[in-house]
Amino acid sequence: MKTRDMNRDWIATARTLSQAMPYMRRYTGAVVVIKLGGHAMGSDEGMEIFARDVVLMQMVGIHPVIVHGGGPQINRLLDKLEIKSEFRNGKRVTDAATMDVVEMVLSGSVNSTIVQAIARQGGKAIGVSGKDAGLIECTQTDPDLGFVGTPSKVDPTILHDMFASNTIPVIAPIGTGENGETYNINGDTAAGAIAAALKADRLLLLTDVSGVKNAAGEVVTELTPEQIRSLTAEGVIAGGMIPKTETALMAIEGGVRAAVILDGRAPNACLLELFTEHGAGSIIRAGDLPPIARD
Repeated sequence: MKTRDMNRDWIATARTLSQAMPYMRRYTGAVVVIKLGGHAMGSDEGMEIFARDVVLMQMVGIHPVIVHGGGPQINRLLDKLEIKSEFRNGKRVTDAATMDVVEMVLSGSVNSTIVQAIARQGGKAIGVSGKDAGLIECTQTDPDLGFVGTPSKVDPTILHDMFASNTIPVIAPIGTGENGETYNINGDTAAGAIAAALKADRLLLLTDVSGVKNAAGEVVTELTPEQIRSLTAEGVIAGGMIPKTETALMAIEGGVRAAVILDGRAPNACLLELFTEHGAGSIIRAGDLPPIARD
């Protein structure tokens, strides 16, 4: 009985791999930018699953790029240091002391955790920030927000060099101002700007929700930019979902083929989106959507 059960498991696995093959072929050579949110990092086990998925993506010919957040980790250290933190319209007000903590956490502990997780799964990753090699130049978003930046220029040369050396970039969302200032960048915004500069095939925004929901609270699996704008105007898209959908629209306008908002806490979320017929979460792109396959 156990042998027959095991055989059935292996048959199911083989069938899944066979069904995934056309999608693996379709993404060969494609650039996929993944925004990994601080909440989506979840447990150590979840991080290991994510890292294994990213390594598999690279093995089948995809060029994955990881842009990470780290809000919960930043909050914990700010609390420990008794530095008060304030948010306005979803963006952290960042004074000089807060900026030091943000850079310490993002470029240090969070970035290295992801790089090491990928290494444990047999991949090669290098951690960088937007300050390295002129990757992201910023302008100040709003003087009232302090050291919060909006990307004004992205030079992806260093990322292409990493692709050529079979290395996965892991990017902390920190940029440089025209006078050398260090700026904190919203992780979604940074990921969208990088995806646009790379003309990525997909931008995957991993978060702690299952996707964009309609007025009835149901996840909408396929959306156009026009529908996103309508839902936002109606107040259905609100709060923390607004910067994510704004990022998706910006990326699409910049040449990204499609953006997907999905639950990064779900095991194998990236693989489900890329290598299955129906995908995962909410896909956003211009033009008519196919009735079934998320090509």
